[in-house]
Order: sequence, then C-alpha cells, then structure tokens
Amino acid sequence: MGTTRVRRPPTPAVAERARSLVTRGGRAALVGTGEPEPCAPLMHHTWPDGTTDLLLPDDHVLRERARLTLGGLPVMLELTGSTPVPLDEPVRELLWLVGTLEEPDPATGRERALRLAEKAPHPNLLDAGRGATLLRLHPSSAVYSDAEGCAPVSPTELAAAEPDPFCRVEQVWLEHLDRAHPEMLCALRRHLPDGLGFTGGRVRPVGVDRFGLRVRVPTATGTQDVRLAFSAPADTPEELQRRFAELVGCPAAGGR
Repeated sequence: MGTTRVRRPPTPAVAERARSLVTRGGRAALVGTGEPEPCAPLMHHTWPDGTTDLLLPDDHVLRERARLTLGGLPVMLELTGSTPVPLDEPVRELLWLVGTLEEPDPATGRERALRLAEKAPHPNLLDAGRGATLLRLHPSSAVYSDAEGCAPVSPTELAAAEPDPFCRVEQVWLEHLDRAHPEMLCALRRHLPDGLGFTGGRVRPVGVDRFGLRVRVPTATGTQDVRLAFSAPADTPEELQRRFAELVGCPAAGGR
C-alpha cells in the first residue's frame, strides 16, 4: 500500500539563506562566553565567509580576554534576522558563528577600520583607537536556523553562496505591502493549506525570496508561518512583481 507524500514548496538552499542574512546584517551578540549576559558590540560587520569585525569598548572583559588568550578566545556570535514588519514574535532567523576572537596589532586594526569605513560606514568606527578596539572573529563552523529548518553551513559554503536577489530590498517592499496594500495580503488566503486552522485574521508578510512569499497567519492555536510558492523563480524586480500578481490573482498588481 503506497503512502502519500506532501510536496513542500521549493526554498533557497541553507547556505543561500544564511548568506542573505549576512548580507542584510542583523542584530549581533557574543554568547556562550562565560559572561552572565550576551555582549552586543558597538558595531559589527560580517564578511561573506562569516569572518566578523566587532568593535568593543577598551575596558570590556571580552576584549581583555581575547588579547591575553593564546590562539584567540573561543566564542559564538549570534546573528539575528527580524521580520520586516512589527510582530509579537519578530525573530525569523538565526545564524550562529563559532570560532575564535582575536585582537589585531594596532597597524592592522587601523587598516581594518579604514576598510570598514568604506565598506560599511558606521559612526561608532570613529571610536576605534579612541576608547574602543576592533576585534575579529575567525569562524570555524556555523549553524543556520529559520522556519524552514536548522542545518550546519561551513564558512566555505557561506562564502561561495550567492545572497537572494531581493534580500536588500525586501524590508522596504514588504513594509509597503503591509501598510498600503492589506487587501492584496488578504487575497492570499485562498492559497493557505487545508487543515491549517486559519481563524480569518490579518495575513502579515514575513519574508520574500526568489522562490516565494512567506506570511504569518493567525490560527486556533496561535500563529503559523506559511510559504506560498511562486509559479517559477523570480530573478528581477519585474519578475517578482509578476509572480506576486499571480499569487494575488490580480494582473494589475504586477505593475505596482
């Protein structure tokens, strides 16, 4: 007797989703360091392979421990991606980078600060060398987690992956959709799976990528995130508009 397997909508690969989070940025915190509270750096920038520059106050205990630990201080950096619109549970994805934290020599630190000022300008970089120190996390492994699942991703895989083509614009696009076109989100109800327990409340956007749209819907037991697949992958803004118009069932939406 055969079994019926539910076909899941296509999703970007784990490395691609992780690389998109790295590209967008996200909130950063050093955790698992033995300190009572996570350490939020004054600023941070994660490079494609997960290598991360972090600015810490000169008197921070982790800066001192990293300076004195031979071979670097073992740490874990947690990068958090949030939903593009305000929701009760805003965390939608996490990337944990495990590695060692090291303090470079002064000349290298100045060189990195100048490079960051060009690549990822931040006002706190003005404090580098003036009460704050730029340290670097060298990752050895990483784990990515979101509603689609949780899986390891190596620094090599992370560096080789391409970010989603819409990862830099989804915040503005989905904010506008949520604020100005709630009727379009309402039209997506017809795609919700049977048996979900949808209660008829407001549909909110959680994310978009080249394969589809993710929405959060109220159910009898709380809320649930649902992926609505496009008919085909989208690679350009024009294709994204067309795929979304197909989901909504309104051809005119493709020109908005």
